[in-house]
Amino acid sequence: MIEIKNVTKKYGDNIALKNIYFNVNDGDIFAFIGHNGAGKTTLIKSIVGIHDFDEGEILINGKSIKKNPIECKKEMAFIPDNPELYDNMTAAEFINFMCDMYEIDENTRKVNIEKYAKMFEIENSLNYLIGSFSHGMKQKVALIAALSHNPKVLIMDEPFVGLDPIAVHAVKQVMGEMVKEGKIIFYSTHILDVAEKLCSRVAIIKKGELVKVGSMDEIKGDSSLEKVFLELEN
Repeated sequence: MIEIKNVTKKYGDNIALKNIYFNVNDGDIFAFIGHNGAGKTTLIKSIVGIHDFDEGEILINGKSIKKNPIECKKEMAFIPDNPELYDNMTAAEFINFMCDMYEIDENTRKVNIEKYAKMFEIENSLNYLIGSFSHGMKQKVALIAALSHNPKVLIMDEPFVGLDPIAVHAVKQVMGEMVKEGKIIFYSTHILDVAEKLCSRVAIIKKGELVKVGSMDEIKGDSSLEKVFLELEN
């Protein structure tokens, strides 16, 4: 479970997040939506321990990201909207480097790398330098590196941006497999029709404040997620 407890984040006099509170339960695919600049990425980076925050607490499976950052990060994988990888490494070197960081044994990493490289159709490009890759290819490498250590919590910021249709389908497949195992998927997105179909729960943020949170059915009712979102933005 991810527990976000009254989190406030300030940049000088600007309040980027104000008293944000909700839980993400095991087995959830949880959508986090809002307009550009609403605070989505700020909260995501606070959850994964990149940003500090001024008030509140964030717990990952009962552990504080502030007090026990290493223990929390061992259970998570984070895929940013614009992955900054090491251009002078090959894809295989980078993925193995990440597996080393998470102390993944040789057999497990071999099986997982082969599985996900085939799924994302880059098995023939693993020995190419990352610096030669397009944004979409880098996104695939980041996905494989994240998934190869079997995270209990997968956090993604706009995961579908730059991916081709086959890769988008693969990501959806992986998300389905993970939640069947009771794992957590938490991601931000602007693609509301996909979120409506995929996600069990959703939170909507506006100007740093939480305006809606609940099950997808509770939030959209007899309408659509897109319509609810647009009404809240007006």
